[in-house]
Amino acid sequence: MKLYLDPGHGGKDPGAQGHGLDEKDVTLAIALKIRSILHNNYENIDVKMSRSSDTTKSLDQRSSEANAWGADFFLAIHINSGPSSAQGYEDYIYSGLSNSSKTAQYQDIIHAEVKKLNQLQDRGQKKENFHVLRETNMPALLSENGFISKDHDAALMKQSSWIQKVAQGHANGIAKAFSLKRKPNDPPKPDAETLFKVIAGSFKSKENADERVEQLQKKGIESFVDSTKISGETWYRVQAGAFNSRENVEDRLAEVKKAGIKDAFLVAE
Repeated sequence: MKLYLDPGHGGKDPGAQGHGLDEKDVTLAIALKIRSILHNNYENIDVKMSRSSDTTKSLDQRSSEANAWGADFFLAIHINSGPSSAQGYEDYIYSGLSNSSKTAQYQDIIHAEVKKLNQLQDRGQKKENFHVLRETNMPALLSENGFISKDHDAALMKQSSWIQKVAQGHANGIAKAFSLKRKPNDPPKPDAETLFKVIAGSFKSKENADERVEQLQKKGIESFVDSTKISGETWYRVQAGAFNSRENVEDRLAEVKKAGIKDAFLVAE
């Protein structure tokens, strides 16, 4: 199964903004975790991302790339914004499709699985004439994972544990919709399992963190900036991988240090 995974916005386009967050950062964090969960736990799935770092990409580029690759499913990850009263989760398929279409059936499954874990109000399953839903040749879904403009939802977005749960919900939905097989000797794990992360530097300046991401990208190592509060201060961590396996995370840490990042370290959640 070929999944084209599209974290919304990026680069010069921050997307929605609110409560000190940019949509582009939250969508990327969720998408990277979705990819990691699917690759680590399931057989016969190939995930291609529209972007794996903070880069600019047009809607045409995203849909054209998915079509040229021959994806089986297109999943766009977004964060909503609206009036201060608006909150919750919703997802969309193309407005020209019927409720009995294959895409609608996939939406039913993925929506139910995401809702089990995301701690957000359910705004329902919807249809819209969005570019990535209309111009893609394969079934496509766009999920809106909370409102960055709502204090309740934004507070969740700042928690790495919530990012992990939202990603797990999407991954569970994809696995169920496409009948993915788990890898041998890899039984289902509880949501509260330990996740090991490689932190390739922690900075008070987001500019410095962005520079570190660029440095890693030149070395072929994917990473992104994740903000966290430590003793009341905001720090910008550069995350260069998240793994359920201690062995895998130590391999990545060695790779990052070999790339010249001597201050890299591990965290477990």
